[in-house]
Amino acid sequence: MMTSIRTTKQLGDALRAARKQLSLTQPQLALAAGVGVRFIVDLEAGKPTLRLENVMRVIDVLGGTLQIIDLPSDTSKNFSRGK
Repeated sequence: MMTSIRTTKQLGDALRAARKQLSLTQPQLALAAGVGVRFIVDLEAGKPTLRLENVMRVIDVLGGTLQIIDLPSDTSKNFSRGK
């Protein structure tokens, strides 16, 4: 299933729903992903300052992937570098 995510809160909600669908507790998910339970709590709450590497590990453990769509392929046309 594809879910459009635009906020950290939406990401947290989607990951919580996936965890519950898999009948995992927060401690079980934390152990499987190699993160602390506090990280899972913060992630599911939509905390915006979490480490991306750990977020990716949680997504992987839940069986998901991260896809980025609709970005321009050549960002140098849209932004000036070094200015």
